[in-house]
Amino acid sequence: MFKPRVLITGGAGFLGSHLCERFLAEEYEVICMDNLITGDLGNVEHLFREKDFHFEQRDVTEYIHVPGRLDAILHFASPASPIDYLELPIQTLKVGSLGTHKALGLAKAKRARFLLASTSECYGDPNVHPQSEDYWGNVNPVGPRGVYDEAKRFAEAMTMAYHRYHDVETRIVRIFNTYGPRMRLNDGRALPAFMSQALEGRPLTVFGDGEQTRSFCYVDDLVDGIYRLLRSNEVLPTNIGNPAEMTILEFANKVLEITGSQSTIDFKPLPEDDPKVRQPDITKARAVLDWEPRVDLDTGLRRTLAYFQTRLAEGGTLA
Repeated sequence: MFKPRVLITGGAGFLGSHLCERFLAEEYEVICMDNLITGDLGNVEHLFREKDFHFEQRDVTEYIHVPGRLDAILHFASPASPIDYLELPIQTLKVGSLGTHKALGLAKAKRARFLLASTSECYGDPNVHPQSEDYWGNVNPVGPRGVYDEAKRFAEAMTMAYHRYHDVETRIVRIFNTYGPRMRLNDGRALPAFMSQALEGRPLTVFGDGEQTRSFCYVDDLVDGIYRLLRSNEVLPTNIGNPAEMTILEFANKVLEITGSQSTIDFKPLPEDDPKVRQPDITKARAVLDWEPRVDLDTGLRRTLAYFQTRLAEGGTLA
């Protein structure tokens, strides 16, 4: 009896590596593909001993080939943090367009189910709150964040085109702020920045007045939602995230509490087009996937803290 086979692009990244683990646990054969431009082999090196895990270093914007059958493709290849897509704007646009096109072409050829990793950034700086899947967004296509926002919006459109015109089985997950072990320590997102600063006794950098809001989902919850979505019959975009909204300033103070740090808070100017609010409406995920987040913030932060402390002990610095 054959095990199902799944290809995960961007599989050596933060989310991709956790997905590799989940699908191995579900008894899939997993092909992890990554060009390592932002991914890290260290995220998956513990999986190399698994007979059903295979790694390929490849740029999916150039060519994707997988011999034999494929049952599913999860397209997670993309720079995902502001520091990455601002430094790699062309690569971000290419993987959202060319990379998605090639991954969808492979899904069509293999008759595989395709799941696109999209993002809450499709909603931009939203005028609707919380954000539900039927909101079309408020995005600045020519601003610095547009390279990521529009790459994902284009990828969603191409995914739906392949579904409608080539009958490819497609799924689209819109991912809201997620945190947990294996986040890159210098990737520019709030949690790794706050936690590394707190552990090293440096001031926590809060942009603007800190009153902008986010909703933080622990990675295990997100992965469970993605797995359920892949196995569902839902074709249109689905929000997966934690609806527990809080301000960035509240989040910074929570990190100080969890770490026991005496660090102060340093306020800096707000980046251009930074969303003022972000909160997922997960009514659809609850109804269609029977999913909602289960890991509370304190528990998730303590698990993540243990990971960061280990990295600090191993590497000597988190900067």
